[in-house]
This record gives sequence, structure tokens and C-alpha cells, in this order.
Amino acid sequence: MARPVIGVIGNARLIDSRFPAQIVGENNMRAVAAVAGALPLMFAAVPAITDLGDLLDTVDGVLLTGGRANVHPARFNTEPCAAHEPYDEDRDAVALPLIEACVAGGVPLFGICRGFQEMNVAFGGSLHPEIRDLPGRLNHRMPRLANGEIHPDLELIFADRHEVRLTPGGAFARLLERETIRVNSLHGQGILEPGGRIVVEGVAEDGTVEAIRVRDAAGFALGVQWHAEHDPATNPINRTLFEAFGAAAATRHRARTAGRG
Repeated sequence: MARPVIGVIGNARLIDSRFPAQIVGENNMRAVAAVAGALPLMFAAVPAITDLGDLLDTVDGVLLTGGRANVHPARFNTEPCAAHEPYDEDRDAVALPLIEACVAGGVPLFGICRGFQEMNVAFGGSLHPEIRDLPGRLNHRMPRLANGEIHPDLELIFADRHEVRLTPGGAFARLLERETIRVNSLHGQGILEPGGRIVVEGVAEDGTVEAIRVRDAAGFALGVQWHAEHDPATNPINRTLFEAFGAAAATRHRARTAGRG
């Protein structure tokens, strides 16, 4: 039987400062292929290119990846600020209605970092552009050198940085079979107010929301603030999440295949 197909959302980039492109980090594709057991299929986060109906007729799950750009503040009734750019409004225009469609249609959905934040905004939640500016919060951004440059050691950048306390008896605690985990941290923006259907299931030691699910979703609909795609082959927490996502996509694939017969 053919593997399930998981759509992986793209991010806008300018190549050589002039050629528009859509890109996806290879770690996302490897996690889908090697751990979720699915075929990764990148799709453009551009409304003029990607028809959501056609996309959902093609894929068995959707992975909303992290990205350099922040969700535009207008999406949660806040004024934009140049200090918090870049924004990717095309991705906003694709991701937010796509999230609602996936949840309504039972299409497995896994949000990572920006994808996690998009899930919150899609259901009416808000974001803070710099979590570290809130009283008592940690600096959740990636490590940098003393001169401000990004640290050259990827293992240090993606190393576990803090604990996350999971809701006892919640979806994450049941899936991971524990109530405390350690995760990496590479984000500036984060959840301020949870959306109406967003259930907070994991919180960092400083109160930052780290794990969510969508209430009454028709299928798998989980999001994490950390970069779970970095090391799922060796990290048992991230492996379990991608395996569960892949299993949900496989179940949908079997149902869709049987329906064609």
C-alpha cells in the first residue's frame, strides 16, 4: 500500500534578494518521511497558487512548520511594528483557513513553532511579539554569540533549554506517558491569549504556553512551540509525536483509499 501523503507548508524567501521562492527546512521533510512514515509533499503558502480544496483532496495530513516570519498582527487585532518584521501575509492567508478546514474535516494537523502560533490565531487567539519582554519570562530565542551573531553550533542551538509541564491526563501526557518533558527553544513570538477552541496542555516553567490541542477536533490536531522536527529519530518525545501524527495520517489514507474502491 502506498504511504500516506503529508502536506508540508512552505515559507516565502527571496533568493539573491530578488527571486521569490518557497522553501521548507529539510528536517521537516525527513521527520515526515523517516519517522511519520509518510511521503512529504511541500505546498506553496501562496493563495494564488494553492487551492485548499484540491490540497485537502490530495493529502492525508498537514504539517505547519516553523518559519522566520511572524504572523501579521492584524490577524489578531494588533498594530504591526517594524521591529517585529518580517511578516508573511501570504502564508497567513493560506494557513489560517487551512487550519479550520483540517479541524472541521478530520485531516490530521500538526503545528510546530509558527504553525503552533497559527493554530491559536485561527481560533481567535492572540500572540505577543516578544515573549521575553513579558515580566518573569525567559528569553526563548535561539542562543547567540556575544556579538549578536547566531551561534554556529547547531547542536547547542537545538539543545533542550527548559522544562514543559503537561496537563495531567491530557492528550500530550497520555501520548508521551509523562507529565514533564524538556524541549528546545527558538522563538520570539508566543501565545498571549489562547483561542476559543485552543486547550493549553503544556506550559514552560515561566508560564509560556508550549503545547496545545484543538478542542472537539474531528481528528489529530496538536501543536508545539518547540522544534520537534529537529531530532525525532533520537529524541523520544519528538519521535512519539511524529509517529502519532503519521499513524493518524495512515488511518485517514486507508479510509480514503477504501472510499475510492
